[in-house]
Amino acid sequence: MAVHGDGVAATTGWLRRLQVFLEMIKFEHTLFALPFALISMLLAARHAGFPRNLPAFGTIAWILAAMVGARSAAMAFNRLVDASYDARNPRTAARALPAGLLTSTQVWGFTLAAILLFLTAAYMLNPLCFALAPVALVLILGYSYTKRFTALSHLALGLGIGAAPVGAWIAVTGTLQGVPVLLGCAVMLWIAGFDIIYALQDESFDRSAGLHSLPQRLGASRALMVSRLLHLGMVALLVWLGAAAGLGVVYFLGVAGVAMLIAYEHSLVSPGDLSRVNMAFFTLNGWISIGLFCFVAADLFWLGGK
Repeated sequence: MAVHGDGVAATTGWLRRLQVFLEMIKFEHTLFALPFALISMLLAARHAGFPRNLPAFGTIAWILAAMVGARSAAMAFNRLVDASYDARNPRTAARALPAGLLTSTQVWGFTLAAILLFLTAAYMLNPLCFALAPVALVLILGYSYTKRFTALSHLALGLGIGAAPVGAWIAVTGTLQGVPVLLGCAVMLWIAGFDIIYALQDESFDRSAGLHSLPQRLGASRALMVSRLLHLGMVALLVWLGAAAGLGVVYFLGVAGVAMLIAYEHSLVSPGDLSRVNMAFFTLNGWISIGLFCFVAADLFWLGGK
């Protein structure tokens, strides 16, 4: 019985530690970028003439592994780099590192394992993916330092996440075309726009800590205006993408839905009321990414893009 009890306790402890790691990197937020990478994968498969507009199962699996590895590495590295700031910020003081739930050695080990997973996936996909993997790592890891010197750090975050659709296209075709670049730019503007909204919560802290953000630089009202303009640009790029990729009416209905959700997202937040930032940031952006993927899939599989 004692042995059984010890085994259960060990298993429970291991699962608890895993839960802490997943919470640290906000694993569920992988949904923000993953659907856009999968959209690019489907478009690349159609461009390459794959049956049923789908690449081989192995390619899909390694794309998913690359996405999980890259995002996990970026989030864990960000927690390491920002640990001292997180400890001083009341909003983030309960995170795993400042709260002592994990040690820096543990988080470094997790980060290196995630980087290894990403590099392995890139190697397994094709030579161009592997050759460009270090560039992707610089983008996604380098973002963590940008708040130290520029208020355009939101665009740096968007650039890192916007590289995912480009990487997915290369993973399928082994080449680079204009379509994934359009999609990547749309993702960059989308991410930057909603990161500005999220950064409204830390406007005062960023100012006191000497960190840079558009809310800290411009104030909440002007920062929100920039966010709206970025999201307007995102919708325009999605329309351009549909035309360039030869997508059909179902896709454009999806883009219209994205535009309405973004408008609603902005209606939830004002300089004097940040109480619904989490709903705008988490819930609606999840619907935007998953919803657009569903419309693209329907357009390709149901109507063949016609």
